[in-house]
Amino acid sequence: MTDTQTWPHLFEAGAAGTPVLLLLHGTGGTEHDLLPLAARLAPGAGYLAPRGPVQEHGLNRWFRRFGEGVFDVDDVVRRAGELAAFLGRARDHYGIADRPLVAVGFSNGANIALAAALLHPDAVPRAVAFSGMYPLEGRTIDADLSGTSVALFNGASDAMAPIDSVTRLGSILESRGAEVERNVREGSHGIHPTEVDGAAAWIASHTRKVLDD
Repeated sequence: MTDTQTWPHLFEAGAAGTPVLLLLHGTGGTEHDLLPLAARLAPGAGYLAPRGPVQEHGLNRWFRRFGEGVFDVDDVVRRAGELAAFLGRARDHYGIADRPLVAVGFSNGANIALAAALLHPDAVPRAVAFSGMYPLEGRTIDADLSGTSVALFNGASDAMAPIDSVTRLGSILESRGAEVERNVREGSHGIHPTEVDGAAAWIASHTRKVLDD
């Protein structure tokens, strides 16, 4: 059986001429969590919303961790590879390989989106990360990210995604050739309405050319 049969997820094709959003929930969430956000980010767009495959005290997550902010980086790498493989199969299965895909993640979902973008840029060339941080501490990034675009949205006082980690993340992405938009607001962990507006504009601008070609 293929991953599209065994990995719990939701899919909506959306309207023709729209991008497809890969929706990646935070810790304790489900594949349903970001559906209301999708309609605000890209009205009429398609979406693919899988469920995090890891359990932590009964809560869904995308990868294991040793403690708050201390990730099992080996597991991050493995799970990012699994997500990239799932994406490849799902895009073929649903016939959406020719449409631009944008990963949209919150918190733990943002971190797996960023890991996939860093390690598998062909699978995740565009990512919007709400309250994410650098997910691959201690690892060297060798991938060519010259075709990658990332929008980072963070709170200046977010203890769960410290701003120094976010700054390092942006620098690493840029050092490998990625285009990075950094947005820092007052406040902590979460998704602010102004960030949704900014992300919607970013998604529109970064998918319009692909759709027009």
